[in-house]
Amino acid sequence: MYNYLSKNRLYAVLFIAIVLLLAACGSDDNNDATDNDSDSNTEENTEQTVDSEMGEVTIPANPEKILAPYHEDTLLALGITPTAKWAIGESVQNYLEEDLQDVETIEWTMPLEQVLSYEPDLIILENSFDSYEGTYEDYSAIAPTYVMSQEETSDWQVQLTRFGELLGKEDEAEQAIADYETKVEEANTELEDILEDESVAFMWVVGGQYFLFEENRHAANMVYSELGVEVPQLVKDLGETEATWDPISLEKLSELDADHVVILGLEDDEGIETLNNSNVWQNTKAVQNDQVYHIQDQSNWTNSGIKAYEQTIDELINIFK
Repeated sequence: MYNYLSKNRLYAVLFIAIVLLLAACGSDDNNDATDNDSDSNTEENTEQTVDSEMGEVTIPANPEKILAPYHEDTLLALGITPTAKWAIGESVQNYLEEDLQDVETIEWTMPLEQVLSYEPDLIILENSFDSYEGTYEDYSAIAPTYVMSQEETSDWQVQLTRFGELLGKEDEAEQAIADYETKVEEANTELEDILEDESVAFMWVVGGQYFLFEENRHAANMVYSELGVEVPQLVKDLGETEATWDPISLEKLSELDADHVVILGLEDDEGIETLNNSNVWQNTKAVQNDQVYHIQDQSNWTNSGIKAYEQTIDELINIFK
């Protein structure tokens, strides 16, 4: 009897041991699978160290609070809402307000107290620090700070591609550029049918002064070079864009031979009243043929981001439909 019980007890112990061993192996397999999944997720969402104009900077994985003053256009194109938007006092980039109306502002000089208050995960700045109150060391002490190159600052396509790489949004950047190119191609065809070889000038009226867009000034660069709109002779004579934007005199506007003139700015600006009362202006070709158009908001026309250009294309098409 004793031997029988001992054998059964032995078999029971062995059975339990085998079950525990198998359970342990299964647990190890599950742990391995979990570890592999974790490793996979880590690989997809890891921080990266990249070169910027101020040396290497480590970009955090999936930053949620991003400051990129004046370049919110690019963030929005990637589906990212900035933690704060660029402003000069009460003035903001109006053309982005549909998306950013609920986003708080940060002064264009990037005061350190304001930057600190937003607790950013990542700061992206232009290559020149002339307008910023702080130094690179100041900002990088608050959060990882990427400083763009001159090309990234001035060329929206280069910037969009780079932001996509930094923020894990390469596919979104590629798609945005592809969609833009399709929009340009369609607009080019439509405007060619409407305007044929007729020329268009763009003039910003603000504070009683007149600023005629050179061929490569802001959105005019896209309109003339990408949409193929004819350039008036006076605009050609202005030459290449200078860093400063000098107003043109009313007397000089008498030489404006454009078939069409698009005026940007508020219709109650004193400069508009002066034009309306000026024989010089009233005798220009576009006025004589009733081909002068007004657009109240110039903000997208004085920017060179992808969303700015897309809005400019839409406005231009609507004017000439």
